[in-house]
Formats: sequence, C-alpha cells, structure tokens
Amino acid sequence: MKPQVIIIMGSRSDLEHAQAVARALEEFGIEWEMRIASAHKIPAYLLDLLQAYESDPRPKVYITIAGRSNALSGMVDGQVASPVIACPPISEAFGGADVFSSLRMPGGIAPAVVLDPAGAALMAAKILGLTDPEVRKRVVQFQEQQRQRVIGDDAAVCAGNR
Repeated sequence: MKPQVIIIMGSRSDLEHAQAVARALEEFGIEWEMRIASAHKIPAYLLDLLQAYESDPRPKVYITIAGRSNALSGMVDGQVASPVIACPPISEAFGGADVFSSLRMPGGIAPAVVLDPAGAALMAAKILGLTDPEVRKRVVQFQEQQRQRVIGDDAAVCAGNR
C-alpha cells in the first residue's frame, strides 16, 4: 500500500501554500490529495472527510493549512490516529502573531508545527519513510543532495577568498 498525504486547507485563500506543499511531496514521490474544509464553517463536513480517510488502511499523514485562528489543525489531530502537521501561512496583516494559534493547543491535541511548506513535506516524508523503504530512500537522497550543495557552496566561497 502506497502511503498518502492529505492536505486540508481551511479556505481557498490557502491554495498557494498548499500547492507549495504538494510540489515538495512530489519530489519524494508521495501521493497526495488536497481538500478544503473549514473547522469553523463546516465542521460536520470536515468530520465526514476525516472518517472516510481514516477508514482507508494506507499509511497517511495529514498536513493542515489554516491561518488566523487555526482550529483546523487541532480538530483534525483530535479526530485521527495518523500524524498531523500544521503548516499555517503567516499573515502579514497580523505581523505573524496568528501563528500562535497553531502553537498552543489544548491538552491531548498535538499536531507538529512546521512553517515552511517544503519542510512540512519533508517531515511527512520522514514519517512515512518509517514504514516505506522507497520514501525513506528518497529522503536519504534528498539529504545527500543538500549536503553536497552546501559543500559546493563552501568550495565556491573558499575559491573567492583568494
């Protein structure tokens, strides 16, 4: 069974952020689905979606994308047994203060918080790589590429010191 990431946005305004996550997931060869379901506006619909996803036995990670008052991440985490990663877009209108709604959750609710969309995809890949050797292999390859890039950057800087 191929693992899957479910990307759930609170509204269409989160689409650009969600697409950045999806592009990064594709780099790891991970299947994803993208949905919009507001915890504030349509909670019953969200619960129905989660029930359908949870009935699928495939390994999965949820990435939730909601800004301002992030009830979505907490509600998803409270309803599923799979890992949840909150990846809220930071609003310039609030000077970034809206991220605090993703950081402080009630007891027993514990979504991870990763602000960078590519970082959220990497975290999901590492989680899914625990049970999927192909995903793990892609994570290891990605990490090696990152190391080689830094070594190359260092060599370029050193060459410029002369």
